[in-house]
Amino acid sequence: MAETRKHRSAQQAKNDKIAIKSIDDSASYIYGKIMKGQKPEIEMPLRGLSNVVYDSKKGYFEIGRSKKVRTLTVNTAKTFAQTLRMMALSKELVVTNDFATKRDAYYQSKNWRDAKFDEQPESDTVMDDIEAMFAVHDISREDLRFVPQEHGGAVAGELTVIDRDMETGKKIVIDCTKFGSGAYSVPSFVEQLEFKTNAKFVLAIETHGMFQRLQSHNYWKKAHCILVSLNGVPSRSCRRFVRRLSDECKLPVYAFTDCDPYGISNIYRTLKVGSGNAAHINRFFCVPNATYLGLAPQDIIDYELQDATHKLSEIDIKRARDALKNDPFFTEHKAWAKAMEMLVKMGVRAEQQALSKHGLNFVIDEYLPAKLKKPSAFLP
Repeated sequence: MAETRKHRSAQQAKNDKIAIKSIDDSASYIYGKIMKGQKPEIEMPLRGLSNVVYDSKKGYFEIGRSKKVRTLTVNTAKTFAQTLRMMALSKELVVTNDFATKRDAYYQSKNWRDAKFDEQPESDTVMDDIEAMFAVHDISREDLRFVPQEHGGAVAGELTVIDRDMETGKKIVIDCTKFGSGAYSVPSFVEQLEFKTNAKFVLAIETHGMFQRLQSHNYWKKAHCILVSLNGVPSRSCRRFVRRLSDECKLPVYAFTDCDPYGISNIYRTLKVGSGNAAHINRFFCVPNATYLGLAPQDIIDYELQDATHKLSEIDIKRARDALKNDPFFTEHKAWAKAMEMLVKMGVRAEQQALSKHGLNFVIDEYLPAKLKKPSAFLP
């Protein structure tokens, strides 16, 4: 196969060799079973919160020991064939130094005749299964050349990103202080990036509206920080980007989300320790040293936001109670369990923008400066 994009970094070339070998070894094992007249099978970790181990010292959800086995039978022939075709597509992408989104992979399958996927959720599941299979070799979905379709997040502030031209390997220097009213967009694949910064911390922000306010007023200059818009539950590339900033630039990461069960148990928890469904690769994507700046339940009282709140919905209450009962992050961190219980007792939620009750720039002039004086008081 001819290469379509020439340049590969040393790390990428190393990961590519591991990915190809992993795929070839799996294919050889299956072929060997068939040649012996035995039923071939594929073993993969069971993905879900029920198969998660959480060690607060490591700082992220790890996959447990439960496995599922996909054996070739009359009933599983199609799914088995789809798994092998998806592995073959991955190898082709690695060899040709190309990539595909989940949507691309779904449409590629339309050429697979009886093995084609009827709906994209089917192809997404098979892709996730393959990633879980190869995670034991420290291979992620991105190493298999399947990249996210969603926006990776926005960045502004005291950061220089060094990217490379994928054809020539020539360095491209990107100054995140010089985007005017815009921002740098995190790419789908971030392993090739290098960073230079004198920032003091990273502020990871749930809503793009709050990000825009802080960015438009050059808050990053005042606080000497890097602003990152998470756009809700952060994408894989956004989490990996923040993780690399945290590890390589030795920067603390402070999360700033809405004060509701979703902002806390889905957005923040996913950023910090990962998710149950992705426990096999959380070690790459979560940010264990992240701490929670706000908006916290106590802030509703301290900043007199009671009349700027909204009643918790039944879904909110269920999400909170499920987290308290079943989520290892909340059972491990008593401070978080107490905060979530407080929120349920109050029966309300507050958005970041509720701080605008005291003035549009209250968050810049009062809230964030007050919070940043006591980072040791942040929730874990």
